[in-house]
Amino acid sequence: MMSVLDNAAWASLTGPHAAFAERVGQAVRYPVDVSVFLAVPDEPDERVWDDIAALAGPGAVVPLLPQAGPPPAEWEILEKMGGVQLVDDGVEAAHWPEAVRLTLDDVPEMLDLVARTKPGPFLPRTVLLGTYLGIRHEGVLVAMAGERLHPPGWTEISAVCTDPAYRDRGLAGRLVRAVAAGIRERGETPFLHAAAGNVNAIRRYEGMGFRLRRRNAFGQVRIPRDWRAAA
Repeated sequence: MMSVLDNAAWASLTGPHAAFAERVGQAVRYPVDVSVFLAVPDEPDERVWDDIAALAGPGAVVPLLPQAGPPPAEWEILEKMGGVQLVDDGVEAAHWPEAVRLTLDDVPEMLDLVARTKPGPFLPRTVLLGTYLGIRHEGVLVAMAGERLHPPGWTEISAVCTDPAYRDRGLAGRLVRAVAAGIRERGETPFLHAAAGNVNAIRRYEGMGFRLRRRNAFGQVRIPRDWRAAA
């Protein structure tokens, strides 16, 4: 039986995050200032890439989607990389009183921290997807973690990052546990993604109580500027 985690963005955008969804035919996505995710159903028909193009627009860069199959030959594949999905398998979740809730007012600092640490895509309104927690030192944001995809029954922990000057102090781990505590209190289960090559991060997550669920691949493809759907 397939899990909602096998197509987590679709399950989010057609479930708990439906209020964010922008849709054309079989393709659905978050607003472009919220998240990079675009998704299609598990078994779309042959017009799925035309729906993706109509939703994203000529020249746009969109994710490679295993559910959609290979993109049209004219579309430019920009990159591919391996990834892993890990799920809570006994994480010692715990609230952290020193962690502060981050809001839209904190976005400039959050974007600056992300730019310096590169945990993955984070956009001006990503903070609206769920709870984001941060640690400040002398008023400056030095670490954060928060919630992103939200398939029914699950919540993804994302944007885990620490200023290089404050690493090796356990800040990221405590923030992950604090975010996980909030997820658990809603009766949901935490999960997360990581690049397959980031073996140190994967080991840390496994040491915290996350379990490798599956390996997957991430990639991007560019829609031709002159793309026209077949009649």
